[in-house]
Amino acid sequence: MPNILIAEDEPRIASFIDKGLRAQGFTTTIVADGLHILDVAQSGTFDLLILDLGLPGKDGFQVLEELRGQGEDLPVIILSARSDIHDKVAGLEGGADDYITKPFRFEELLARIRVRLRNTKPVTNPEEFILKAGEISLDIRTRQVKVGDRAVELPSREFAMAEMFCRHPGQIISREQLLDYVWGYDYNPGSNIVDVYVGYLRKKLGSDLIETVRGMGYRLRT
Repeated sequence: MPNILIAEDEPRIASFIDKGLRAQGFTTTIVADGLHILDVAQSGTFDLLILDLGLPGKDGFQVLEELRGQGEDLPVIILSARSDIHDKVAGLEGGADDYITKPFRFEELLARIRVRLRNTKPVTNPEEFILKAGEISLDIRTRQVKVGDRAVELPSREFAMAEMFCRHPGQIISREQLLDYVWGYDYNPGSNIVDVYVGYLRKKLGSDLIETVRGMGYRLRT
């Protein structure tokens, strides 16, 4: 799986991204300051850089300028709290491939990462983008879902939750993990939205496929 470099100095956000990407099978490295990120990014071992602009030591704009100035074509997604249109334009014109503002949802970041990786690396085996768990089949590129021979339409958040279950069949997934993955790091942990969406999936995928594990979370039966 691709190797992702995360340049983020806020520990909570860095940990949130790191855990989410590792759960998807990515390899990740976190660098928390702008002084060292350039050397790490140019090591040739990474497939994509997630770049915060407000890094200590050297801000993200400087890092991006030096990276592109040295001919490095590593895909870069800026992830920043700066939502001003001038910052977005400066980031994209400075060589970034994409720009996402905080707060953000992990599923959006994941989708943007996949788009950038797909654009830089030819697909040689389409099957590697298909997740299978029992009778469930998810194509993470086309977002097509099947249960046996039956096609199922899932909106964005339901698809993200189904993907989480299919990547970890038979494993207990807590409500907090589902909240983090589908709704983001700043979502209210006291909400019952996870239970509501599990109900939606049971209606569409099969009432007996997702098991409630009392006091722990949910598990996809295989």
